[in-house]
Formats: sequence, structure tokens, C-alpha cells
Amino acid sequence: MRGEAIVVLTTVDTDEAGRRLARLLVESRLAACVQILPPMTSVYRWQSHLAETAEWLLLIKTFHRLYPEVERAIRDNHSYQTPEILALPVVAGAPDYLAWLAESVGSPDDHRDVDTSSSDSSV
Repeated sequence: MRGEAIVVLTTVDTDEAGRRLARLLVESRLAACVQILPPMTSVYRWQSHLAETAEWLLLIKTFHRLYPEVERAIRDNHSYQTPEILALPVVAGAPDYLAWLAESVGSPDDHRDVDTSSSDSSV
């Protein structure tokens, strides 16, 4: 499982927050690509109350071996107390796309001592 491609999902409260987080993940080679979907409405229960808010969904393409670092980067740079962070396995994919994905995130040695904290606390 550790060599498998995954898609990590997270939501943010603004387009700007999504762009900052996406750039951080791609620049640090924790993700090959992050797509930011347009605003959607999320309906959920939070602290015993029904909530309805606009959110932007991020689709983060990476590998299972990088998940702990991706999760840490999201948590360190997210405005939510409990951000949505879900990893879904990629069960099949075009071989050339998966090769590009692997090349884009680099080898495990490329991720040692990567600073994934943002100097901007608004993400």
C-alpha cells in the first residue's frame, strides 16, 4: 500500500486559503497536483449545531508514503479546528499519468526536513 497513489481531500473556507495550501503542497513536493474546486455548500453538524457554509474542495494527488507529511502540512496551515482530511486509494490509473505523479513528488529522500509550516497564519 505504501507505494500506491492516493487522492487526499480537504476543504477550506476561501479560494485564497485553497491556493496557498495547494502551492505549499506542490512546492514542497508533497503533491504532484492540487485541484481547487469551485465553492460548494457544505451542510454538517458542528458542536451540536447544524451548520451550512461555503467551502472549496481540494483534490490532492500524492502517494500513501507521503500521507503523514501531507496531513501535517494541512493541519499546520489550516484555519479549521478539525479539518476534513480523507485519503482515498487510486485503484487504477493511466500508466503515464502515474509515472508523472511519481516523478513530480520525487523520492523519499526529497522530503527530509521539509518545512511545511506557512508564515501566513490565515490558512
